[in-house]
Amino acid sequence: QVQLVESGGGSVQAGGSLRLSCAASGNIFGIFAMGWYRQSAGKQRELVTETTSGGATYYADSVKGRFTISKDMDGRAVHLQMNSLKPEDTAVYYCSFRWGVTPSQSDLWGQGIQVTVSS
Repeated sequence: QVQLVESGGGSVQAGGSLRLSCAASGNIFGIFAMGWYRQSAGKQRELVTETTSGGATYYADSVKGRFTISKDMDGRAVHLQMNSLKPEDTAVYYCSFRWGVTPSQSDLWGQGIQVTVSS
């Protein structure tokens, strides 16, 4: 069974940095995209960033220039470096791997990890 395990969340003051990691266990052959979503209180889950097997990368406008996604050479882990954090970045962050070009029910999700940014 494939699982995604996240690490690295926590609390930081505005302007600080955090690095999230997500490691996969099991067979993830053929993964098309790896990314990070977040959900803050009272809001829908939103895509923060993702990277595809072809090298394309997407960032939400709200994090461009501050967040960087990267993945390990073996493609089994993805990381999110978050710099210049703002209180509005406070949310539960989820990593997600998918095989398809578009999201589907077969997508893999991490357990979620809390990031809290205080002003």
